[in-house]
Amino acid sequence: MSLAAGFDRLLQTYARTDLTFVRGEGCRVWDDAGGDYLDFAGGIAVVSLGHCHPAPLAAAQAQLERLWHVSNLYRTDPAEELASLLSARFGGAQAFFCNSGAEAIEAALKYARKATGKSGVVALEGSFHGRTLGALSATGQPGKRAAFEPLVPGVRFVRPNDAAALQLAADADVGLILLEPILGEGGVVPLEPGFVAAAAALPQLLCFDEVQTGVGRTGSFFAFEQLDVRPDLVTLAKGLANGLPIGALLVADHAAGAFAPGDHGSTFGGNPVSCAAACAVADAIDADLLDNVRLRGAQLAEALSGLPGALSVRGRGLLLGIDVEGAAVDVVDAARESGLLVLTAGESTVRLAPPLTVTAGEADEALVILGRILC
Repeated sequence: MSLAAGFDRLLQTYARTDLTFVRGEGCRVWDDAGGDYLDFAGGIAVVSLGHCHPAPLAAAQAQLERLWHVSNLYRTDPAEELASLLSARFGGAQAFFCNSGAEAIEAALKYARKATGKSGVVALEGSFHGRTLGALSATGQPGKRAAFEPLVPGVRFVRPNDAAALQLAADADVGLILLEPILGEGGVVPLEPGFVAAAAALPQLLCFDEVQTGVGRTGSFFAFEQLDVRPDLVTLAKGLANGLPIGALLVADHAAGAFAPGDHGSTFGGNPVSCAAACAVADAIDADLLDNVRLRGAQLAEALSGLPGALSVRGRGLLLGIDVEGAAVDVVDAARESGLLVLTAGESTVRLAPPLTVTAGEADEALVILGRILC
Protein backbone atom coordinates (compact mmCIF):
# COMPACT_ATOMS: atom_id res chain seq x y z
CA MET A 1 0.00 0.00 0.00
CA SER A 2 1.37 3.42 -0.93
CA LEU A 3 1.70 6.19 1.61
CA ALA A 4 -1.05 8.16 -0.16
CA ALA A 5 -3.36 5.15 -0.08
CA GLY A 6 -2.65 4.81 3.62
CA PHE A 7 -3.83 8.37 4.19
CA ASP A 8 -7.17 7.43 2.60
CA ARG A 9 -7.78 5.17 5.59
CA LEU A 10 -7.94 8.16 7.95
CA LEU A 11 -11.44 9.16 9.00
CA GLN A 12 -12.28 12.38 7.18
CA THR A 13 -12.60 14.72 10.14
CA TYR A 14 -10.14 17.28 8.76
CA ALA A 15 -9.91 19.09 5.42
CA ARG A 16 -6.25 18.19 5.14
CA THR A 17 -3.89 19.94 2.74
CA ASP A 18 -2.14 17.48 0.44
CA LEU A 19 1.19 18.04 2.13
CA THR A 20 3.18 15.58 4.25
CA PHE A 21 5.67 16.90 6.79
CA VAL A 22 8.54 14.67 7.86
CA ARG A 23 10.91 16.83 9.89
CA GLY A 24 10.98 19.98 11.99
CA GLU A 25 13.60 22.11 13.69
CA GLY A 26 13.01 25.37 15.47
CA CYS A 27 10.58 27.49 13.47
CA ARG A 28 10.86 25.40 10.27
CA VAL A 29 9.40 22.18 8.92
CA TRP A 30 10.25 20.10 5.86
CA ASP A 31 7.94 18.08 3.64
CA ASP A 32 8.57 14.69 2.05
CA ALA A 33 9.73 16.35 -1.18
CA GLY A 34 12.40 18.37 0.61
CA GLY A 35 10.54 21.67 0.63
CA ASP A 36 10.94 23.83 3.73
CA TYR A 37 8.42 26.11 5.38
CA LEU A 38 8.54 28.82 8.01
CA ASP A 39 6.02 27.63 10.60
CA PHE A 40 3.85 30.45 11.92
CA ALA A 41 1.05 27.99 12.70
CA GLY A 42 3.03 26.08 15.33
CA GLY A 43 0.80 23.01 15.15
CA ILE A 44 -2.12 25.34 16.02
CA ALA A 45 -0.26 27.14 18.83
CA VAL A 46 1.17 23.89 20.20
CA VAL A 47 4.89 23.82 19.39
CA SER A 48 5.64 26.51 21.94
CA LEU A 49 9.44 26.22 22.01
CA GLY A 50 9.86 25.23 18.37
CA HIS A 51 10.20 21.84 16.72
CA CYS A 52 12.57 19.41 18.46
CA HIS A 53 13.60 21.92 21.11
CA PRO A 54 16.48 20.32 23.04
CA ALA A 55 15.01 20.78 26.55
CA PRO A 56 11.68 18.90 26.23
CA LEU A 57 13.32 16.49 23.78
CA ALA A 58 15.99 15.51 26.32
CA ALA A 59 13.47 15.30 29.15
CA ALA A 60 11.11 13.07 27.17
CA GLN A 61 13.94 10.83 25.94
CA ALA A 62 15.31 10.39 29.44
CA GLN A 63 11.86 9.55 30.80
CA LEU A 64 11.23 7.06 27.98
CA GLU A 65 14.28 5.16 29.17
CA ARG A 66 12.94 5.00 32.75
CA LEU A 67 9.14 4.68 32.83
CA TRP A 68 6.32 5.17 30.34
CA HIS A 69 3.14 4.53 32.30
CA VAL A 70 1.86 3.21 35.63
CA SER A 71 -1.61 4.89 35.79
CA ASN A 72 -2.94 7.36 38.32
CA LEU A 73 -3.29 4.67 40.94
CA TYR A 74 0.29 5.57 41.85
CA ARG A 75 2.44 8.69 42.04
CA THR A 76 5.17 9.60 39.55
CA ASP A 77 7.87 12.22 39.91
CA PRO A 78 7.13 14.05 36.60
CA ALA A 79 3.43 14.54 37.39
CA GLU A 80 4.16 15.70 40.95
CA GLU A 81 6.86 18.10 39.69
CA LEU A 82 4.63 19.53 36.96
CA ALA A 83 1.78 20.11 39.39
CA SER A 84 4.17 21.98 41.68
CA LEU A 85 5.57 24.10 38.84
CA LEU A 86 2.10 25.10 37.64
CA SER A 87 0.93 25.81 41.18
CA ALA A 88 3.90 28.12 41.70
CA ARG A 89 3.13 29.96 38.46
CA PHE A 90 -0.53 30.27 39.38
CA GLY A 91 -0.01 31.26 42.98
CA GLY A 92 -1.41 28.15 44.63
CA ALA A 93 -3.45 25.52 42.80
CA GLN A 94 -4.12 21.81 42.51
CA ALA A 95 -3.84 20.10 39.11
CA PHE A 96 -5.72 17.39 37.25
CA PHE A 97 -3.88 16.08 34.17
CA CYS A 98 -5.51 14.68 31.05
CA ASN A 99 -4.65 14.48 27.35
CA SER A 100 -6.16 17.49 25.58
CA GLY A 101 -7.82 20.85 25.91
CA ALA A 102 -11.29 19.41 25.39
CA GLU A 103 -10.71 16.96 28.23
CA ALA A 104 -9.54 19.79 30.46
CA ILE A 105 -12.76 21.68 29.70
CA GLU A 106 -14.82 18.56 30.48
CA ALA A 107 -13.05 18.37 33.85
CA ALA A 108 -13.82 22.04 34.51
CA LEU A 109 -17.51 21.58 33.67
CA LYS A 110 -17.79 18.59 35.98
CA TYR A 111 -15.83 20.31 38.74
CA ALA A 112 -18.10 23.35 38.66
CA ARG A 113 -21.23 21.18 38.86
CA LYS A 114 -19.87 19.28 41.83
CA ALA A 115 -18.59 22.39 43.61
CA THR A 116 -21.69 24.53 43.15
CA GLY A 117 -24.52 22.05 42.68
CA LYS A 118 -25.57 24.08 39.63
CA SER A 119 -25.52 22.96 36.00
CA GLY A 120 -25.82 26.34 34.26
CA VAL A 121 -22.87 27.74 32.30
CA VAL A 122 -22.31 31.16 30.74
CA ALA A 123 -19.92 31.20 27.77
CA LEU A 124 -19.26 33.62 24.92
CA GLU A 125 -20.58 33.89 21.41
CA GLY A 126 -17.80 32.93 19.02
CA SER A 127 -15.92 30.94 21.66
CA PHE A 128 -14.32 27.55 21.07
CA HIS A 129 -13.75 25.07 23.90
CA GLY A 130 -13.47 21.73 22.13
CA ARG A 131 -15.43 19.07 20.27
CA THR A 132 -16.41 16.57 22.96
CA LEU A 133 -20.09 16.85 23.88
CA GLY A 134 -19.66 18.95 27.01
CA ALA A 135 -16.99 21.21 25.52
CA LEU A 136 -18.98 21.57 22.30
CA SER A 137 -22.07 22.48 24.28
CA ALA A 138 -20.14 25.45 25.68
CA THR A 139 -18.71 26.46 22.29
CA GLY A 140 -20.38 29.62 21.00
CA GLN A 141 -20.37 28.67 17.31
CA PRO A 142 -23.75 27.30 16.17
CA GLY A 143 -22.29 25.84 12.99
CA LYS A 144 -20.10 23.50 14.99
CA ARG A 145 -22.94 22.48 17.34
CA ALA A 146 -25.88 22.00 14.98
CA ALA A 147 -25.10 18.52 13.63
CA PHE A 148 -24.74 17.07 17.13
CA GLU A 149 -27.71 18.54 18.96
CA PRO A 150 -29.28 18.02 21.41
CA LEU A 151 -26.21 18.76 23.48
CA VAL A 152 -25.71 19.32 27.19
CA PRO A 153 -28.44 21.76 28.32
CA GLY A 154 -28.05 24.81 30.52
CA VAL A 155 -25.45 26.78 28.53
CA ARG A 156 -26.25 30.35 27.59
CA PHE A 157 -24.07 32.63 25.45
CA VAL A 158 -23.36 36.36 25.63
CA ARG A 159 -21.43 38.73 23.39
CA PRO A 160 -17.76 39.17 24.25
CA ASN A 161 -17.12 42.31 26.30
CA ASP A 162 -20.82 42.92 27.03
CA ALA A 163 -20.74 43.13 30.82
CA ALA A 164 -24.44 43.95 31.15
CA ALA A 165 -25.43 40.84 29.18
CA LEU A 166 -23.06 38.74 31.24
CA GLN A 167 -24.52 39.92 34.52
CA LEU A 168 -28.05 39.28 33.25
CA ALA A 169 -27.21 35.75 32.04
CA ALA A 170 -25.44 34.73 35.26
CA ASP A 171 -28.57 33.95 37.24
CA ALA A 172 -29.11 31.62 40.17
CA ASP A 173 -28.97 28.50 37.96
CA VAL A 174 -25.44 29.23 36.77
CA GLY A 175 -22.43 27.72 38.52
CA LEU A 176 -19.69 28.47 35.99
CA ILE A 177 -18.57 31.37 33.80
CA LEU A 178 -16.26 30.09 31.06
CA LEU A 179 -14.09 32.59 29.19
CA GLU A 180 -11.16 32.58 26.78
CA PRO A 181 -8.98 35.62 27.63
CA ILE A 182 -8.54 35.94 23.87
CA LEU A 183 -11.07 34.15 21.69
CA GLY A 184 -8.82 32.12 19.41
CA GLU A 185 -10.88 30.20 16.86
CA GLY A 186 -13.51 32.92 17.12
CA GLY A 187 -11.37 35.61 15.48
CA VAL A 188 -8.57 36.42 17.96
CA VAL A 189 -10.76 38.74 20.06
CA PRO A 190 -9.17 39.95 23.32
CA LEU A 191 -11.43 40.40 26.32
CA GLU A 192 -11.45 43.89 27.83
CA PRO A 193 -10.21 44.27 31.42
CA GLY A 194 -13.50 45.80 32.52
CA PHE A 195 -15.47 42.84 31.20
CA VAL A 196 -13.18 40.37 32.93
CA ALA A 197 -13.41 42.35 36.17
CA ALA A 198 -17.21 42.22 35.92
CA ALA A 199 -17.04 38.44 35.49
CA ALA A 200 -14.72 38.08 38.47
CA ALA A 201 -17.11 40.08 40.65
CA LEU A 202 -19.93 37.60 40.10
CA PRO A 203 -20.47 34.80 42.65
CA GLN A 204 -20.10 31.94 40.14
CA LEU A 205 -16.87 30.03 39.63
CA LEU A 206 -14.77 31.72 36.95
CA CYS A 207 -12.81 29.51 34.55
CA PHE A 208 -10.33 30.85 32.04
CA ASP A 209 -9.83 28.57 29.07
CA GLU A 210 -6.12 29.16 28.48
CA VAL A 211 -5.65 26.16 26.22
CA GLN A 212 -4.43 28.50 23.48
CA THR A 213 -3.40 31.62 25.41
CA GLY A 214 -1.49 29.94 28.25
CA VAL A 215 2.14 28.84 28.68
CA GLY A 216 3.65 32.14 27.55
CA ARG A 217 1.75 32.63 24.30
CA THR A 218 0.61 36.19 25.10
CA GLY A 219 3.78 37.41 26.84
CA SER A 220 3.03 36.17 30.37
CA PHE A 221 2.80 32.57 31.52
CA PHE A 222 -0.97 32.92 31.90
CA ALA A 223 -2.86 35.50 29.85
CA PHE A 224 -4.97 36.36 32.90
CA GLU A 225 -1.88 37.90 34.52
CA GLN A 226 -2.33 40.86 32.16
CA LEU A 227 -5.97 41.32 33.22
CA ASP A 228 -5.42 41.79 36.97
CA VAL A 229 -7.81 38.92 37.76
CA ARG A 230 -7.03 35.49 39.15
CA PRO A 231 -9.69 32.93 38.22
CA ASP A 232 -10.94 29.96 40.23
CA LEU A 233 -10.19 27.47 37.45
CA VAL A 234 -7.80 27.42 34.47
CA THR A 235 -7.53 24.93 31.63
CA LEU A 236 -4.26 24.35 29.77
CA ALA A 237 -3.14 22.10 26.92
CA LYS A 238 -1.66 22.90 23.47
CA GLY A 239 1.80 24.35 24.21
CA LEU A 240 2.25 22.76 27.61
CA ALA A 241 4.42 19.83 26.43
CA ASN A 242 5.63 21.29 23.11
CA GLY A 243 3.62 18.81 21.06
CA LEU A 244 3.22 15.78 23.28
CA PRO A 245 -0.41 15.16 24.33
CA ILE A 246 -1.33 16.75 27.65
CA GLY A 247 -4.08 18.83 29.19
CA ALA A 248 -4.56 20.25 32.66
CA LEU A 249 -7.24 21.68 34.90
CA LEU A 250 -5.88 23.94 37.64
CA VAL A 251 -8.10 24.62 40.63
CA ALA A 252 -7.12 27.56 42.82
CA ASP A 253 -6.42 26.65 46.43
CA HIS A 254 -9.37 28.73 47.60
CA ALA A 255 -11.71 26.75 45.31
CA ALA A 256 -10.25 23.28 45.87
CA GLY A 257 -11.93 20.34 47.55
CA ALA A 258 -14.98 19.54 45.39
CA PHE A 259 -13.67 16.42 43.68
CA ALA A 260 -13.37 13.20 45.64
CA PRO A 261 -11.72 9.95 44.51
CA GLY A 262 -13.85 8.40 41.79
CA ASP A 263 -15.44 11.67 40.64
CA HIS A 264 -13.20 12.02 37.61
CA GLY A 265 -10.22 10.35 35.98
CA SER A 266 -8.07 9.80 32.92
CA THR A 267 -6.16 6.58 32.21
CA PHE A 268 -3.37 8.34 30.35
CA GLY A 269 -3.59 11.63 32.23
CA GLY A 270 -0.34 12.64 33.88
CA ASN A 271 1.68 10.37 31.60
CA PRO A 272 5.29 10.50 32.83
CA VAL A 273 6.77 11.21 29.37
CA SER A 274 4.38 14.06 28.59
CA CYS A 275 4.77 15.48 32.10
CA ALA A 276 8.57 15.34 31.87
CA ALA A 277 8.45 17.30 28.62
CA ALA A 278 5.99 19.77 30.15
CA CYS A 279 8.28 20.36 33.13
CA ALA A 280 11.06 21.28 30.69
CA VAL A 281 8.71 23.65 28.88
CA ALA A 282 7.60 25.32 32.10
CA ASP A 283 11.23 25.82 33.13
CA ALA A 284 12.04 27.32 29.72
CA ILE A 285 9.29 29.97 29.94
CA ASP A 286 11.53 32.50 31.68
CA ALA A 287 11.75 36.28 31.63
CA ASP A 288 13.98 36.35 28.55
CA LEU A 289 11.63 34.16 26.53
CA LEU A 290 8.60 36.20 27.58
CA ASP A 291 10.45 39.35 26.55
CA ASN A 292 10.96 37.79 23.13
CA VAL A 293 7.26 36.97 22.87
CA ARG A 294 6.33 40.58 23.56
CA LEU A 295 9.02 42.03 21.27
CA ARG A 296 8.27 39.74 18.33
CA GLY A 297 4.54 40.24 18.79
CA ALA A 298 4.99 44.01 18.69
CA GLN A 299 7.28 43.70 15.65
CA LEU A 300 4.71 41.67 13.76
CA ALA A 301 1.68 43.74 14.81
CA GLU A 302 3.30 47.05 13.89
CA ALA A 303 4.44 45.88 10.46
CA LEU A 304 1.19 44.09 9.66
CA SER A 305 -0.87 47.14 10.60
CA GLY A 306 0.87 49.05 7.80
CA LEU A 307 -0.08 46.61 5.05
CA PRO A 308 -2.88 47.78 2.71
CA GLY A 309 -4.63 44.41 2.77
CA ALA A 310 -4.67 44.17 6.57
CA LEU A 311 -7.94 45.76 7.65
CA SER A 312 -7.11 45.39 11.36
CA VAL A 313 -4.62 43.56 13.57
CA ARG A 314 -5.35 42.44 17.10
CA GLY A 315 -4.22 39.99 19.73
CA ARG A 316 -1.44 39.87 22.25
CA GLY A 317 2.11 38.53 22.15
CA LEU A 318 2.43 35.77 19.57
CA LEU A 319 -1.29 35.17 19.12
CA LEU A 320 -2.30 37.64 16.43
CA GLY A 321 -5.30 37.95 14.14
CA ILE A 322 -5.32 39.87 10.85
CA ASP A 323 -8.65 40.79 9.29
CA VAL A 324 -8.28 40.63 5.51
CA GLU A 325 -10.36 41.43 2.46
CA GLY A 326 -11.92 38.29 1.08
CA ALA A 327 -11.41 34.80 2.44
CA ALA A 328 -8.69 34.11 5.00
CA VAL A 329 -8.17 30.65 3.53
CA ASP A 330 -6.97 32.26 0.29
CA VAL A 331 -4.22 34.04 2.24
CA VAL A 332 -3.34 30.78 4.00
CA ASP A 333 -3.04 28.99 0.65
CA ALA A 334 -0.95 31.76 -0.92
CA ALA A 335 1.36 31.90 2.10
CA ARG A 336 1.88 28.13 2.02
CA GLU A 337 2.78 28.31 -1.67
CA SER A 338 5.42 30.87 -0.67
CA GLY A 339 6.81 28.72 2.13
CA LEU A 340 4.94 30.17 5.14
CA LEU A 341 2.40 28.32 7.28
CA VAL A 342 -0.35 30.41 8.90
CA LEU A 343 -3.86 29.70 10.19
CA THR A 344 -7.39 30.98 9.91
CA ALA A 345 -9.60 32.16 12.78
CA GLY A 346 -12.91 32.57 11.05
CA GLU A 347 -13.80 33.36 7.47
CA SER A 348 -11.85 36.59 7.12
CA THR A 349 -9.22 36.44 9.88
CA VAL A 350 -5.70 35.10 9.41
CA ARG A 351 -4.10 33.84 12.63
CA LEU A 352 -0.39 33.80 13.50
CA ALA A 353 0.85 31.52 16.31
CA PRO A 354 4.57 30.88 15.75
CA PRO A 355 6.86 29.26 18.32
CA LEU A 356 7.68 31.57 21.21
CA THR A 357 11.34 31.24 20.23
CA VAL A 358 10.82 32.88 16.83
CA THR A 359 13.63 35.32 15.99
CA ALA A 360 13.45 38.86 14.65
CA GLY A 361 14.89 37.60 11.36
CA GLU A 362 12.24 34.90 11.05
CA ALA A 363 9.54 37.46 11.81
CA ASP A 364 10.92 39.69 9.05
CA GLU A 365 10.93 36.72 6.65
CA ALA A 366 7.27 36.05 7.39
CA LEU A 367 6.44 39.73 6.99
CA VAL A 368 8.02 39.83 3.54
CA ILE A 369 5.81 36.94 2.41
CA LEU A 370 2.66 38.38 3.97
CA GLY A 371 3.54 41.79 2.57
CA ARG A 372 3.53 40.41 -0.97
CA ILE A 373 0.17 38.73 -0.39
CA LEU A 374 -1.58 41.58 1.43
CA CYS A 375 -0.42 44.47 -0.74
